[in-house]
Amino acid sequence: MPSLTPQKLRRPGSHPAAKGAETALGRTRRARRINRTLAVVFPNARAELDFETPLELLVATVLSAQTTDVRVNQVTPELFATYPSAQAYATADQADIEEIIRPTGFFRAKAGNLIGLGQRLVTEYGGEVPVELQALITLPGVGRKTAHVVRGNAFGLPGLTVDTHFQRLVHRLMLTDEKDPVRIEHAIGELLDKQDWTMFSHRIIFQGRRVCHSRKAACGACSLAYDCPSFGQFGPTEPEAAEKLIRGEVVEL
Repeated sequence: MPSLTPQKLRRPGSHPAAKGAETALGRTRRARRINRTLAVVFPNARAELDFETPLELLVATVLSAQTTDVRVNQVTPELFATYPSAQAYATADQADIEEIIRPTGFFRAKAGNLIGLGQRLVTEYGGEVPVELQALITLPGVGRKTAHVVRGNAFGLPGLTVDTHFQRLVHRLMLTDEKDPVRIEHAIGELLDKQDWTMFSHRIIFQGRRVCHSRKAACGACSLAYDCPSFGQFGPTEPEAAEKLIRGEVVEL
């Protein structure tokens, strides 16, 4: 497995942002440099849910709450084959959906949301998934995160997906100290070109899943080590120890 090899390292705690000495312009430049670095490290960053249509992505994203994309991808082939349209969800028997999606957890609430979602799509949107953010977030089981996933990946509209990985990393990178997801979204959006929002989300989430883990980060093998004010605070700085923590494939710098 290739490893990440940081080109430069700082001493832990020596980054200007860690000392409160980073300017607004410096933070913007660093955010854009981080995006460029991750574009090299994760050239195939993408939504990891399997889908072919906007409806399939919407359903898969609703199911992804409190579980992994891997688990969702295990149940969606049968689900999508059984319920190929909004009308099919709208008229479905809840017990039948529950049985298929049970492995994703919270299956009763999710099944109810899928039926309600199907009904709303049929009665208000002609059975199609709406493009507008404000329309999407009124659907059962759909919040801003899900809406941005759908808009960015099914319709090609820029958006920032503020999930738990995204929140953890932008805080560790000290790109914002906001805690509310909507405020985080707006703060990070101001640092980047709008056209980069969706891919920045994918890259940050890839980094969070593969390198900057919640419990123990691979600091010493991280491509962002030089630009990370939290370098060394959440994991080993020694490359050999850090490389053992990397999950999945990454591109060596």
